[in-house]
Amino acid sequence: MIDYFVFSIIIINSAKKDGMDENVLNYLIAKPGHEHKVSDFDTDHTGTFKKAYISELMSENKKKISKLQNILYANDRYSVLIIFQAMDAAGKDSTIKSVMSGINPQGCQVFSFKQPSSEELDHDYLWRINKALPEKGRIGIFNRSHYEDVLISKVHPEILLKNKIPGIKELKDIDEEFWNRRYRQINDFEKYLTENGTVIIKFFLNISKEEQAKRFLSRIKDKSKNWKFSSFDITEREFWDKYMSAYSAVLTKTSKEWAPWYVIPADNKRFMQYVTGQIILNTLSSLSLSYPEISKEEKNMLGVIKKNLLKEIDEDK
Repeated sequence: MIDYFVFSIIIINSAKKDGMDENVLNYLIAKPGHEHKVSDFDTDHTGTFKKAYISELMSENKKKISKLQNILYANDRYSVLIIFQAMDAAGKDSTIKSVMSGINPQGCQVFSFKQPSSEELDHDYLWRINKALPEKGRIGIFNRSHYEDVLISKVHPEILLKNKIPGIKELKDIDEEFWNRRYRQINDFEKYLTENGTVIIKFFLNISKEEQAKRFLSRIKDKSKNWKFSSFDITEREFWDKYMSAYSAVLTKTSKEWAPWYVIPADNKRFMQYVTGQIILNTLSSLSLSYPEISKEEKNMLGVIKKNLLKEIDEDK
């Protein structure tokens, strides 16, 4: 059933020690250049992963991610863009909170893209994305992204009639050529970003329809979660098959070597959070980041300053 392409950069040394299946620690990628269907991927796969170690491992990974983020900030040559896409209740918010809780807020920013404003509709669909891109040295997180323009817009193409697109006046104008053009534009956009120092990590949190129903019920039963529930969520659930078709096209058309899609089983939240964090950690580690080197003159100057400060402290005692 699983059509995962193993793309290992780093295998955690503790894998055998902790008794886990090493395959669990590999990247789960929608293989670039291949046709994909969401149904090819399991939503509840956890391998032989032992839950007893998950809290410890996640805690260790958070510390490592935090350290690498500090070096990323000081290095100031790369930026990291993390994209989350998923159906409602898949766990985007909780995953972002869980995985990135150890990050210095000064080096990280989160954007949630919802219905475009009138100003945004007066620009091309990537304009608002460009505005939110992370600067060098920073991590940017997109909770939903430019992919909404080939997901919700594909399920509800009538939305595009409001976008003032040349040549698009009726629904019949939105044909396969239109969508292929958008996929190509997104691929070109992301390739441009990666060629200029932005590392892109794209996660599709793959939840089953059955698990989504359980989480909706949980939100209804728990008064503290009622605010999370919207009747719109149920309305969109009726279009599940169309969304799966749209996601399948996204995985097929936009999973590229420079920005592949990672399809994360989302029925088990804890496992999903662990694997997502592991992929982020592995990606940061692969950059071989280091703190900036200072010149010999600057080192000598620091030596003199250190000597003077120590002398000053001794005199104050």
